[in-house]
Amino acid sequence: METQSLHRGRLVDHIQLVVADLPASRRFYDAVLDVLGVPLGGEGDDFFWADELFISTADSKAARGKLTGRHHLAFQAADRDMVDAFHKAAIENGGEDNGAPGERPYHPGYYAGFVLDPDGNNIEAVFHGEATRSAASVEITFQR
Repeated sequence: METQSLHRGRLVDHIQLVVADLPASRRFYDAVLDVLGVPLGGEGDDFFWADELFISTADSKAARGKLTGRHHLAFQAADRDMVDAFHKAAIENGGEDNGAPGERPYHPGYYAGFVLDPDGNNIEAVFHGEATRSAASVEITFQR
């Protein structure tokens, strides 16, 4: 599959999580990313990716045979209902509760839910409150 264009966020170019059980992680991330409206970007024998997130086995070239260890990753949610749906989908697809959806003291309006993915990574969905974005994402189109 050849990618002609992508959407990129504000700060992070990409994150790679190296996982022990790729099918279990695929089930988990397919479910939570679907709720968040993030489509699968592509896949291969030992990896899959969506937006800036790459998930691979330890056998992939980039992983060099090592698991990444525990990380924290926060996805942006469009509203509180999306955070709630993320948490529910994660639990139903192999995730473990790590903090039910609710307001957090980080700043006024910070509403988040936390789960552990199948490898123990702390995965969050957060809605920062009502705000206006200048754009949903940045689209990058590759020139040949």
